[in-house]
Amino acid sequence: MTTERIDVLVVGGGPVGLFAAALLAARGIDVAVWERRATPPAGSRAIGIHPPSLDAFAAIGLDGPVLAEATLVRTGVARSRGRTLGTLRFARASDTHPYVATLDQHRTESLLRERLAASAPAALRTGTTLTALDRHADHVDASGAGPDGEEVSVRAAFVVGADGARSVVRDLLGIGTTGRDYPDRYVMGDFADPEDAGARSTALVDVGPAGVVESFPLPSGRRRYVAVVPDDEAFEPAPSAATAGPDPALAARLAAVVAARTGVTLDASTCTMLSGFRVRRRAADRVGVGRVVLVGDAAHEISPIGGQGMNLGWLDAAELAPLLADAVATGTAGPWPRYARRRQVIALRAARQAEVNMALGRPQRGLATTGREALLRTVLSLPTAHGLARVYAMRWA
Repeated sequence: MTTERIDVLVVGGGPVGLFAAALLAARGIDVAVWERRATPPAGSRAIGIHPPSLDAFAAIGLDGPVLAEATLVRTGVARSRGRTLGTLRFARASDTHPYVATLDQHRTESLLRERLAASAPAALRTGTTLTALDRHADHVDASGAGPDGEEVSVRAAFVVGADGARSVVRDLLGIGTTGRDYPDRYVMGDFADPEDAGARSTALVDVGPAGVVESFPLPSGRRRYVAVVPDDEAFEPAPSAATAGPDPALAARLAAVVAARTGVTLDASTCTMLSGFRVRRRAADRVGVGRVVLVGDAAHEISPIGGQGMNLGWLDAAELAPLLADAVATGTAGPWPRYARRRQVIALRAARQAEVNMALGRPQRGLATTGREALLRTVLSLPTAHGLARVYAMRWA
């Protein structure tokens, strides 16, 4: 077997790995991506694309294609018990992108694949699974199994682990994680948007006594609903497959939850995606070892509430790519302690923000509900509310 020689191997061809590879390829780096999935991207999953990510996308010309398909969320409205508590406007959240874009993850991944293919047509190797890493002072040997089970190997100057929360790269390095599991449980689904035309660029967050219901507009006249649900509720949806729609009974159940808490009537027959998830927080004890670096969920997993996780991974990649390109060009090696510390601090801040988001959305009773409503009404009415918009738009990341 002949061992291929490349500059950088990216393990994981999801949105973060693809972006890292595209950034490197655009800089003339010889890159390969090993992605265990053999099928094209499918499913909605993560949808929010924040202004710093859109700025980073410009480096590979991806901002235009994404914005051509995305829906732009320009305001957020907080509600409770049929009343509006306040409005958050993103007009001052970013000089370049005064909004949050929403786009189904499979479309974002497809656009990323196209950008990578434009610079490095043979870079993406689907159906390929990493099985071993052998680290040396000046290179890393990676072994794996190809689409037909055949053994494959590469010798790379650097390896980027972008293979998610259950990272094989992290396990092979022997890097542990610390964190906690949360009791919160959520269900989300995509439906035909029942809101009037004036709300088609508005995110809605209802924080009534029974718990939060968030909704975000999507392309093609759809809207994503996310609701916190109790553990004792018979609500166990599985992520929709590309070839099978969601369970109609579970879609109807989520529609009933939304109606009971917000008064909004959803057409359950229009549901195109349904998924349940629990929440946990994990941080890798180290961002990497020698010539192997972790990015995205492999390095830091946070609550999906707030839509920060995928964006954190993109910004990891945007900061790491020039460091890797320079190291390849000069023949030097990492690690880069300043990069590692900065990304760990940013991930911790995002995790804490997600915890605040979850706390604000938990079921409350009596005076606790009234107090939460008063707090949101006050914060959203202050002249400094634009600063809060910058926080939610991740301008600090």
